[in-house]
Amino acid sequence: MLDVLGMDATAEVVYREMLAHPQNGVADLMRRLQLTEQAVRTALDTLSELALVRHSPKDPQNYHAVDPHLAAEMLLARQQAELAAQQQRVQEALAAALQLKSEFTQENDRDQLHRLVGVDCVRDYLATLYDKVEGELLTFAPGGAQTAANLCSSRPIAEDLLERGVQMRTVYLDSVRNDPATVAHADWLAARGGRIRTVPSLPNRLIICDKRIAIVAVDPDDTAAGAVVLQTAGVVSSLYALFESFWQSAQPMGATAAPAGAKRLNPQQMEVLRLLSLGYTDEYVAARLGVSARTARRIATKLMEHLGARSRFQTGVHAAARGLIRP
Repeated sequence: MLDVLGMDATAEVVYREMLAHPQNGVADLMRRLQLTEQAVRTALDTLSELALVRHSPKDPQNYHAVDPHLAAEMLLARQQAELAAQQQRVQEALAAALQLKSEFTQENDRDQLHRLVGVDCVRDYLATLYDKVEGELLTFAPGGAQTAANLCSSRPIAEDLLERGVQMRTVYLDSVRNDPATVAHADWLAARGGRIRTVPSLPNRLIICDKRIAIVAVDPDDTAAGAVVLQTAGVVSSLYALFESFWQSAQPMGATAAPAGAKRLNPQQMEVLRLLSLGYTDEYVAARLGVSARTARRIATKLMEHLGARSRFQTGVHAAARGLIRP
């Protein structure tokens, strides 16, 4: 019963016996409780440590049991002191942990890199980030035609940003020009102040906010795998320059690309030539252009005929030899 106070069963029965018979000495306790002298003296030592017994002022060999009420107050005070000490240790441990975290965070702040794992994590982060955009939002949107779900979910966000005066510039792939839903969405954005251009291919999915935060897909072939958030000024500045480079060479969405049968090759065909010259397969070309493998093969076949080549790779070589692309 009294083990909560720090005494064992033997110490408890000895204490109770001393309270019932204050005049009992060690010998009396041994006889009444059927305990050895060693067991009684060990119990008395325990009780003495707990301040529940004191040596008798008349006879140092005998002990006096402290009044239970006073003893309880003394034990409570001791436990409160122990609790305070424990709390102090916990606070010191917490302070040490916070210091370590602070040091780690400072190191991370210097690197300013944060990993977002999975598409849901990326969406949650972007939902929070878009609320903080103040001036400009730039986007590379590879992958070809956008799904109806993506277009629908992005409209409220885009509308809010544009109403707040945020400048939005987006670069899609040329292949989206063949998708009515994506074209309609682009027209909707343009009507509200958004600016859209297209290029034959894009290196990766990229979002830049206010020239201070960049979000890049960790895997350009699987953008659902997650993304990396970058805030280092030099890195963001380089990515911003990359965006501007693509933007300057991109074609406004409202403009009409040169027809496939024209003498001059259109940007999409030029990009196919460049990729073929590097030895990429039709499947890879299709993924970069955001078109089907069948469309990529059709474009490559027409280019082979146009240049009189016998293979995909030879097509690229002939194009480089004629100065159509850089070797």
